[in-house]
Amino acid sequence: MLTIPFFQVDAFADAPFTGNPAAVMPLDAWLPDDLLQAMAAENNLAETAFTVPDTTGAAEYELRWFTPAVEVALCGHATLASGHALMQGDSIRFRTRKAGILEVRRDGAGYALDLPAWDMVPQELPEIVAGVGGAPVETHWRDGGYSLLVYASAEEILALTPDFHRLRAIDPGDILYIATAPGTDTDILSRVFAPGAGIDEDPVTGSAHALLTAYWAKRLGRDRFTAFQASKRGGRLTCRLDGDRAVLGGQCVTVIEGTFRV
Repeated sequence: MLTIPFFQVDAFADAPFTGNPAAVMPLDAWLPDDLLQAMAAENNLAETAFTVPDTTGAAEYELRWFTPAVEVALCGHATLASGHALMQGDSIRFRTRKAGILEVRRDGAGYALDLPAWDMVPQELPEIVAGVGGAPVETHWRDGGYSLLVYASAEEILALTPDFHRLRAIDPGDILYIATAPGTDTDILSRVFAPGAGIDEDPVTGSAHALLTAYWAKRLGRDRFTAFQASKRGGRLTCRLDGDRAVLGGQCVTVIEGTFRV
């Protein structure tokens, strides 16, 4: 029987049961992909992060992320959770397969997560708008499965009731549907949906804020702002554009620590 350390961490959270939960499972070496996927499905969290020691010298660990249904190219909150669970000093670096080197640093009472800042291009997305709902004033797209719908007000975001069956029919894979607007008690507000990846509404999405940081920094005319993701659990974070990087600030809380047996 294989015994694996297990951490369940609420990321972008300053108290238990808020933010976005992620499992962190450090491995000595990579297991078969189908077993990794089965373990992520068993955890049934938005993401399970698997790490192995990095032997290239580029980082402390290699890192991969799985939803209950698929492996994803980038997950911010599970990277933050991995940093929280594994960091020994003031920072930790992860080598990923599709998002490059990612770093988590201590920052006051929390952490700073360094992600690529991804630009999007304006594009009409009528099928996606019909599935998400409302009347966005702008729509944008980034290849790789990222859609951004910009609304005029926070009230419109809060009122959205997406048709998840319709969104899954558009793409049964891992398209991220991001809805955003100016905030009320924060600079911006968002909700994020990923039904094709097995997550109808994601609680707090770091990868979405890699896109939102690039978009809103230009629109607001400044390089830093506050953000709230208005899911049922909710999550607050800070966003800063640093060249071609999005630096996200937030806290983490470990709620479970134990072992996983296979």
